[in-house]
Amino acid sequence: MRGRLWGLALYMFVLGFILNLLGIVSHVLVSSLAKRWFGTPLPTAFTTEWFAYAWSNFDLGRVLGVTIFIALAVVVLALILGFPAAYILARRNFRGKPLLLLLYFLPLLIPQMTYGIPLATTMYRYAIGGTVAGVILANLVPMVPLAVFILMPFFEQISMNLEWGAAMMGANRFQVFRRILLPLTVPGLLTAGVLILVNTVSNFELTFLVSGAGSQTLVVALFYNVFAGGVRPVYSVDAMAVMYMTTVMLLLLLALRFVRPTQMVFRLDQPQR
Repeated sequence: MRGRLWGLALYMFVLGFILNLLGIVSHVLVSSLAKRWFGTPLPTAFTTEWFAYAWSNFDLGRVLGVTIFIALAVVVLALILGFPAAYILARRNFRGKPLLLLLYFLPLLIPQMTYGIPLATTMYRYAIGGTVAGVILANLVPMVPLAVFILMPFFEQISMNLEWGAAMMGANRFQVFRRILLPLTVPGLLTAGVLILVNTVSNFELTFLVSGAGSQTLVVALFYNVFAGGVRPVYSVDAMAVMYMTTVMLLLLLALRFVRPTQMVFRLDQPQR
């Protein structure tokens, strides 16, 4: 009897969460298409002009360009920095490694506001805050550990016998990297790249703290347009929100197309080396 009650409670919770989410999303979607919506269950007329209004008045072309540039830059730099770190951490066992991993992954475990405020203060002190470079550097703080976290299992799945065999055949380190490690870790690099891309586009806290007028990403620009002073049609803000939701959903679909959760599991029986 108790098991049935817990099952019913869980079912009701999940159902309520889904209905609440669908209600919020559908309200924003309908509002973005409404010609005018006041005092009626549904708008009396529909239009797509708010999307054009938001695109031109909120300068979304430039904002999207900045968002794409920042996201791609973070992906490339995070993979470049995370690749060698993940290789060393996956291949070497040493005293204090669990503590080092814990410290390294702290940006993923603690709220970003905890370290985002002092980080933003330091960046503005050295004139890095408010720039595109500052936003990229701030987003690298959690994204490099994310890249390492994803790439480590892929390196652990590659037998060291392949590297030893290549070295015995006369291959140098660069040839081992180019012909063995890089081809075998392409799925891991793709997985990490897509997840870093999704997280960077949707990262609000750090980007909000260090961005300026010319370095806002889409999510920060949406926040400013919702709460900024002045008079603007609420339908245009909802249209901008729909654009943001569509962008993130497309990235999530791309991530689910390439990412397998079973690839992001650490092996517990790591052999001593």
